[in-house]
Amino acid sequence: MSAPDARVRYLLRLGDTSLVLGQRLGEWVGHAPALEEDLGLANLALDFVGQARLLLSYAGELEGSGRDEDALAFLRDAHEFANLALAEQPNGDFGDTIVRQWLIDTWQLQLYAALSTSTDERLAAIAAKSLKETRYHHRFSSGWLARLGDGTPESHARVQASLENLWRFTGELFAPDAVDEAMAAAGIGPQLAGLEPAWSALIDADLKEATLRRPAPQPFPWHGKRGVHTEHLSHLLAEMQQLPRSLPGARW
Repeated sequence: MSAPDARVRYLLRLGDTSLVLGQRLGEWVGHAPALEEDLGLANLALDFVGQARLLLSYAGELEGSGRDEDALAFLRDAHEFANLALAEQPNGDFGDTIVRQWLIDTWQLQLYAALSTSTDERLAAIAAKSLKETRYHHRFSSGWLARLGDGTPESHARVQASLENLWRFTGELFAPDAVDEAMAAAGIGPQLAGLEPAWSALIDADLKEATLRRPAPQPFPWHGKRGVHTEHLSHLLAEMQQLPRSLPGARW
């Protein structure tokens, strides 16, 4: 893979993860446990869609084939998406959503901090903006993790079960491939292994406050950033892409 192609693929991974997670959070609008959480999740969803727009627009420009952010978001099939498999997992109950969100927030804190010093100045600027949003996202998700984990016996048991179920997807966060290595060699992206210690330390600190147990390492067969997804992504995209695919080229 050439260096330009690797950079496009890298941007798609970042943008697709934000886009898919934003879509998932948007599914909570009108269904959250309380009005405050309904609005909070909607605001998080908007942040992620905003990040996706910046990243996908940049990827489209570098690709040079005429695909803009909308074409990349709405006119690709599931196997062409490069988001983390964790991001596409169903909302489940509120505890499932919080655990999924917290795991990704904690990872993005480390990732965007590293990307803010990227040799790619445009990506560095996107990362610096996103880092400010991610700090709020982590306060939201870690706060709810503590409330649920250190709450009632039922809430503790349910959020521990959510953690056990979703932990298997965290291996992908730090599993580099040729694209990651090319970006690290160029100074565009970080070495993924270098992000894991800070992520792990923050994970343990948050789990301690929430009185939750860290699950044992688990093997993972999904590599979403390589286009190998769970069945859930196709269902998500069918809903997200239905209108633009039904009315191709429409503008409103």
